[in-house]
Amino acid sequence: MTLFTQFFLQYFRSSFKDRPILLCATSAIFSITPMSLTKIFNKNFTFFLILGLFLSFKAQSQEIDLLLKGGHVIDPKNGINEPYDIGISGKLIVKVAKNISEDTAKKTIDLEGYYVTPGLIDMHVHVFNGADTESYIANALTSLPPDGFTFRSGVTTVVDAGSSGWRNFRQFKKQTIDQSKTRVLALLNIVGTGMYGRLEEQDVTDMNPTMTANMIKKMFPDILVGIKSAHYWGDFTQVDLAVTAGKLADVPVMVDFGEHQPPNSIESLFMEHLRPGDIFTHTFSYGPKNRETIVDEALKVKPFVFEAQKRGINFDVGHGGGAFSFRQAIPAIQQGFLPNVISSDLHSQSMNSGFKDMANLLSKFMNMGLTIEEVVLRATWNPAQVINRKDLGHLDVGAEADIAVFTLRKGDFGFLDIRRTKIDGDRRLETEMTIRSGKVVWDLNGLSVPYWESEFK
Repeated sequence: MTLFTQFFLQYFRSSFKDRPILLCATSAIFSITPMSLTKIFNKNFTFFLILGLFLSFKAQSQEIDLLLKGGHVIDPKNGINEPYDIGISGKLIVKVAKNISEDTAKKTIDLEGYYVTPGLIDMHVHVFNGADTESYIANALTSLPPDGFTFRSGVTTVVDAGSSGWRNFRQFKKQTIDQSKTRVLALLNIVGTGMYGRLEEQDVTDMNPTMTANMIKKMFPDILVGIKSAHYWGDFTQVDLAVTAGKLADVPVMVDFGEHQPPNSIESLFMEHLRPGDIFTHTFSYGPKNRETIVDEALKVKPFVFEAQKRGINFDVGHGGGAFSFRQAIPAIQQGFLPNVISSDLHSQSMNSGFKDMANLLSKFMNMGLTIEEVVLRATWNPAQVINRKDLGHLDVGAEADIAVFTLRKGDFGFLDIRRTKIDGDRRLETEMTIRSGKVVWDLNGLSVPYWESEFK
């Protein structure tokens, strides 16, 4: 074989090393005897050169596996709020631009008329699902298996809010986190047994900041993103122990501050016990005998609430089955107080009541006065920053391709709170498609697939 022939053989092998079909075709061409090949090259050099260059260009030009074409992209982190195309290769976003050619993609999905956002982050769920009928949340029936409730509402990442503590987190990881397609992160409860039951959650001797911090920082820093304090009947002891653990592990603390009779001071909580970056959940709960509210009985937001937010306290919705009331949320929004994060508090006792799913919850806030850009921000980039996972909640080139696609319906709709009161609305988001790590995992109307007749072509 001539040196010239060897050069072309090496060129084609290098060009098609990641494309087996083209590599086989090239090898077949060069399996011709050296003498015959020399004659062919002498007579048809131009033909082979053009053919080779065409095949190489065609193969390399289709660098995008999946092209999302023409959707109205809302990416708050990058300030995008207009039609864009998104190219996905493997698990990653490889291109975000206008008018990406379909010739560069192996598959294209036309999303004109739809809204395209980063995959939603639900920062407050309970998904330590199990069959311990003695338990309330930890390894219990009240917690839900995530994949059945996330993708259908555009959620690709959830944060379990303290269902487990350091004693049972490894069980949670083994039976739920490691088995789920949904990305499951977690806040570790300051109580070692997590949310096993209300009585166990009062055990101060099981609130160990050192063990909690060690599990977060030394064992599972990629999964455990914070600490949870919840359901304590006493003073600030549990909160203070959680904050101590937060300092040791360098993570935020989320506080559910209900169930105190008489209620503890939330002004003291915000200004004296929590740090900037910590989280107050169930922001719009109304149960004044057990929990001080942010809006007083005259429907005025208490001034220190604004100051706390300026100080860096993050306010989380945590809707749940008993923690969201219009009599708190509507006056607050009308007076300019908006939550930092919109989350669900998903569990079996919340999903069929006032809370339906995350798409419905975002719609609820849109019909209370927020724009679609404001609700998407509070379910994507904001929670990503709160939990210090800035690799999530955006559509950066190089980011994992977690993407949600919504239809914005116009019509007459109703939205409920947990007190069985409602508001009317004229717009509602409906989850059309969800992509997790580059794969379509929810497709309501079959946008990503061909018609059935294609099987016969």
